[in-house]
Amino acid sequence: MSMSPTIQTYLQKKGVAFDLMPHDRAVTAQRIARVAHIPGAELAKGVLLKSDHGYLVAVVPASHQIDLAELSHRLDERLGLASEAEASRMFPDCDPGAVPALGTAYDMRTIVDKRLDGIEDIYFEAGDHTTLVHVKRDAFARLMDGKTEHATIARRH
Repeated sequence: MSMSPTIQTYLQKKGVAFDLMPHDRAVTAQRIARVAHIPGAELAKGVLLKSDHGYLVAVVPASHQIDLAELSHRLDERLGLASEAEASRMFPDCDPGAVPALGTAYDMRTIVDKRLDGIEDIYFEAGDHTTLVHVKRDAFARLMDGKTEHATIARRH
């Protein structure tokens, strides 16, 4: 597999310039950053969360982890990590475990950690465990479509 059709269509629809960056197979965000030779702060990882109201995608730098307590408090919802099976149902055109940072491409509620707002070069999984999409900061902002909330939702590993 390479880029998910949903992500590819969304990038084209938004008219965003991007590069594809192949890398050795890796599953965890920190490992992907290492094998791709990019800083973890520049790799936007998507994390699928579930609440009593449905699912949402939280997007944080690979160098950080979601602070579920803070995010639950901020959203006034009880949140938990979704299972890999749930992620496979929500993102059927992605490899298992490859949660896209572009929840917006799947019409999903998305919240982005503010740390990504100041990063010039942003990378995210293309839908598999061997390809990254590289975009500039302004393009990433367009992909988030103005519908996303931006907040401090993560802490360093």
